[in-house]
Amino acid sequence: MKLKRKKRDERVNVRYTWVRDFIGLFLILIVINSGYILIFMAIFNIEPTVSNLLVPDTMAFLIFATLILCTITTMLRSYSLNLPTQRLSEAAKRIAEGDFSVRVAPLRKDGKKDFVEVMFDDFNKMAGELSSIDTLKNDFIANVSHEIKTPLSVIQSYASAIQRDTLSPEKRKEYSETILTASQKLTALVTNILKLSKLENQEITPVAKLFDLSEQLRCCTLAFEDLWENKSIAFTADIADDVTVSYDESMLEIVWNNLISNAIKFTDPGGSIALTLKNEDGFAVVSVTDNGCGMDEATESHIFDKFYQGDTSHSQEGNGLGLALVKKVIEIIDGGITIDSKVGLGTTFTIRLKKV
Repeated sequence: MKLKRKKRDERVNVRYTWVRDFIGLFLILIVINSGYILIFMAIFNIEPTVSNLLVPDTMAFLIFATLILCTITTMLRSYSLNLPTQRLSEAAKRIAEGDFSVRVAPLRKDGKKDFVEVMFDDFNKMAGELSSIDTLKNDFIANVSHEIKTPLSVIQSYASAIQRDTLSPEKRKEYSETILTASQKLTALVTNILKLSKLENQEITPVAKLFDLSEQLRCCTLAFEDLWENKSIAFTADIADDVTVSYDESMLEIVWNNLISNAIKFTDPGGSIALTLKNEDGFAVVSVTDNGCGMDEATESHIFDKFYQGDTSHSQEGNGLGLALVKKVIEIIDGGITIDSKVGLGTTFTIRLKKV
């Protein structure tokens, strides 16, 4: 949208600065033009006396020429400095008031760019980024509110139902398990939000140390054994021995736990998952592959967004923060992550880490 001109900002309490500048420029030009007249007189051997300088014709020409120059200079200064400054000030004020839709229209009509136009472009880019951040913030708050409200509603509803004296022991146990599941989901959500917040605000400082990546992967894999066995998933692991890396061990544990749990979640009963660790040109390459539902390009482009869940049929099994955590950890430790996915065939996440 184009920025409309507004009335003068009441906070600006310096008035009529152009008058002061005009008078100063006028006096300077009077002196300069007087000098030119003196030079002209010297060329034509005219005695440069005060009476010669003060003749009406000479003074009229001097004042007229100076006024013309001052007017042109003031207009140029207003167009080249005052107008863009005023536009930028008005736009910045609206940004400060929370209106991130404001944009500053270019002054030039020929499509070329000077420093002022480049400054306008940078300002518009900044406004766009702030608008995007504001949208993400609002979406994040809305999603957090929704994700917290859902398990809380379940807990309140079943806690109220469980108080009834006429409830059978079987139903009481069923309701208790539902409350426990909802509270566990709420705890996981809050935990992940806190982790992500600390990572994004750099409150967690990575402490790198040498450790055996092979052993860490084996331990993380075994922690999910009950889950894949309950779904009759064929889990295979091809892990190279004695692969040593230097990273924050607890942060990498977040990556493996989320990737393995995601693979189990999106793999149908009777499916298969493969975990591999290989040495490739000075890198430790970890891949987690499943033959689940897979993703299309649109889903893949948003898969690391907070609270994004491409396959809504599994939305009750997570909160959409796991892969956002994975991405943030990989960025912090300066690793690499890629995705290879096809709808109906499955997904492979590949992590590249520098070896020692």
